[in-house]
Amino acid sequence: MQSFVDFLNGIIWSPVLIYLCLGAGLFYSIATRFVQIRHFREMWRLLMEGKSSDKGISSFQALAVSLSGRVGTGNIAGVAAAIGFGGPGAVFWMWVVAFFGAATAYIESALAQIYKEEDEDGQFRGGPAYYIEKAMGKKWYAWIFAIATIFACGVLLPGVQSNSIGNAVEAAFGSGEMIETTIGTISLAKIVTGTIVSIILAFIIFGGVKRIASFTQIVVPFMALAYIIIAFIIILLNINMVPTVFSMIIGDAFTPMAGIGAAIGWGVKRGVYSNEAGQGTGPHAAAAADVQHPAQQGLVQSFSIYIDTLLVCSATAFMIIITGAYNVHGGAEGAYLVQNLSADISANGPMFTQLAIESAMPGIGKPFIAFALFFFAFTTILAYYYIAETNIAYIRRSLKLPGMMFVLKIILTVAVFYGTVKAANLAWAMGDVGVGLMAWLNIVGILIIFFLAKPAMVALKDYENQQQAGVKEYTFNPVKLGIKNADYWEKRYKSFGKSSSGARDLSGEPIEPTA
Repeated sequence: MQSFVDFLNGIIWSPVLIYLCLGAGLFYSIATRFVQIRHFREMWRLLMEGKSSDKGISSFQALAVSLSGRVGTGNIAGVAAAIGFGGPGAVFWMWVVAFFGAATAYIESALAQIYKEEDEDGQFRGGPAYYIEKAMGKKWYAWIFAIATIFACGVLLPGVQSNSIGNAVEAAFGSGEMIETTIGTISLAKIVTGTIVSIILAFIIFGGVKRIASFTQIVVPFMALAYIIIAFIIILLNINMVPTVFSMIIGDAFTPMAGIGAAIGWGVKRGVYSNEAGQGTGPHAAAAADVQHPAQQGLVQSFSIYIDTLLVCSATAFMIIITGAYNVHGGAEGAYLVQNLSADISANGPMFTQLAIESAMPGIGKPFIAFALFFFAFTTILAYYYIAETNIAYIRRSLKLPGMMFVLKIILTVAVFYGTVKAANLAWAMGDVGVGLMAWLNIVGILIIFFLAKPAMVALKDYENQQQAGVKEYTFNPVKLGIKNADYWEKRYKSFGKSSSGARDLSGEPIEPTA
């Protein structure tokens, strides 16, 4: 099984996808005139001002849900893997992916807002499947994405998250008694952990998106802040090493430390895995937000990339490199370019990060990372459930099979329990297959949409025009802008026109959309 999954990964994660991720981010950065820099202040403003409604969640809640997907094991175990197989230079390429990926995140999230729908329960739904069908006009392609995403987010990716939880708990508190089961010998610690996680998960996902959003908007900021504070303390304790760490990251980024392209390959792979820009997961939460204009949530989601990679991932990387708690694998089996730790400590897991904190704060590292990973990974599993649920809602528009949501909840809960106890290498490899498939389908889709109609670019220009005019309330009229099939916004604009005279600037003059 491991060799088959590795074979698939070799095809999916070929250099073509790696350069496609970087290339798409660079392309959209130039096309939007580096929207991730120009509208940085606006991102902050929108983040603080958004409100929820009966139909949707607030911008901050949508950010929290998408961040719960972005901030997960990729930030703790994924960064360790990037350093372990690509050297410290891989961190530089994670930064590059984050910077350019912020523009990609704007594009895909704005598209999700433009083409979102209200489902039969009155909730907002949207994402790549929706905008691929409506903007590209290719329903078959949308179905392929939806099915691949249900499989990835409902079966493969949750196992990666829960596997890291199980490993972290076992490392922190011991394995306990070993128990023989039909799927192998499993430690009591992992069985108990898997059971607890599954029960809490079932309680929340049976409560719907509102309960998910309410949970993540509290937990994600709290845990991210606590994690960054611990990292900051360790960095302060070793402040004299910071220039050396920067030198290692920048210097190793352009040298074949772990083989030609290893730093780039692992940095981009784990960067995409961590911040998910272009992968197609973030747009699902973006579509659920209730905003005045599609560009607004695109900007908020763009900001989430900075939080994920430039803050949380960098915190992990600095802790690991400063404390020297890492090995760098060479090309041959069992060979190391750098070996600071025992050879039996795997790079595919949270051990580098746990040992880094433990070396600086004895007695704190292992239990703290177990605690942090539990919340990071658990909220990521919730985000994956919501993404899978949204794609089932998309399929249910055409194929009205009863009980599809219930079956998803059961399968995902079982996958989470099983993922807690299976081998880490297989869990990560299967997760990479899911991430890679979604990234291929989504990035190709948004590039085609860009050259067909540029709806996200048109929305950005319209928003900037209204900004310059100083409107009191933003509006979005897709018909005037030449954007087709944006049914929700067409209906909303008509109802807005009946209740007011439309968008007006500060002097009271009407503002017309400009394509």
